[in-house]
Amino acid sequence: MPNKTIALVAHDHKKPDLIAWAKKHKMHLENLDLVATGTTGGLLTKEVGLHVRCFKSGPLGGDQQIGALIAEQALDVLVFFWDPMNPAPHDPDVKALLRLCSVWNVPVACNLATADMIISSPLFHDPDFKPELPQY
Repeated sequence: MPNKTIALVAHDHKKPDLIAWAKKHKMHLENLDLVATGTTGGLLTKEVGLHVRCFKSGPLGGDQQIGALIAEQALDVLVFFWDPMNPAPHDPDVKALLRLCSVWNVPVACNLATADMIISSPLFHDPDFKPELPQY
C-alpha cells in the first residue's frame, strides 16, 4: 500500500507553528508523501529537512492544486494552519478547500491540537485504514 499523502499549508502568521509542529513530528512525516503550497513547502524543506512536493503559493493557485488532489481522492490528510485573525484576499479559496475536505471525508487539522490528534491516532498509522467515501 502506498504512503499516505498529507498536504501542509499555513498562512504567514501560522508558518512558525507549522514548522514547530513538523519538527516535533518529523519522524512520522518523513515516511509520508508530503505536498505543500509554495512558501510553506520551501520552509519545511529548509528548516525541517523534509522532502516536500511544492505547489504554487496559496494565493496564486496552490490551494486549488491541493483541492484537485482531494477531488481526485489522492490526499489522505490536510493540515492547514489558517489565520482566522488576519483575513486574506484568497479566503474564498480557503473556504473551498475546507469544503472539499468535508465533501470527500478527508481529515483536516486547522490547529496544533487537532494536528497532534490526527498524527498520533492509531488509525492514521494503520496502512489499511481509508475513510469511507460519501455516497452522492
